[in-house]
Amino acid sequence: MFSWIKAQHKGVDVCINNAGLALPEPLLSGKTSSWRTMMDVNVMALAVCTREAYQSMKERKVDDGHIININSICGHRVLNYADGHFYTATKYAVTALTEGLRQELREAKTHIRATGISPGIVKTEFAYRLFSDDQEKAAAMYNSGECLQADDITNAVVYVLSAPPHVQIGDIELTPVDQSM
Repeated sequence: MFSWIKAQHKGVDVCINNAGLALPEPLLSGKTSSWRTMMDVNVMALAVCTREAYQSMKERKVDDGHIININSICGHRVLNYADGHFYTATKYAVTALTEGLRQELREAKTHIRATGISPGIVKTEFAYRLFSDDQEKAAAMYNSGECLQADDITNAVVYVLSAPPHVQIGDIELTPVDQSM
């Protein structure tokens, strides 16, 4: 993917890691294969894309790039929901990777910034994929109150990218007003 980006666009100045996957697999009875899949998508893919984006910026001497990790409120709080505990662990890993990235970028004496954006419930296909065998349960997640919309996350990304170059926005947590967490 990054070689194609290099060939088509010369490289990456902004990387937004937005892949995320949750599978209903509790800690006490979950399938190892599902846990690996969540780790591969939520943690490993993010780490690889981050490394490749940074290398692209470094190679081209881009010193004002930005890496944004779309995380989850679950990367900051453990919900009382057994099916989501492993997913939550992957999102805590994203929180740690984002902070570690900021520290490494400072050590490298670069002005490339790293930001985590952690939304609460967003009305997307996420719950329908999570509960693919129970569409009513998925719909209930979105009907329990007003959800964030994809545009709300987009607006947060635009806000982060429009910050002056000397401003590091570390983390943004955003939830619907009536979402209890």
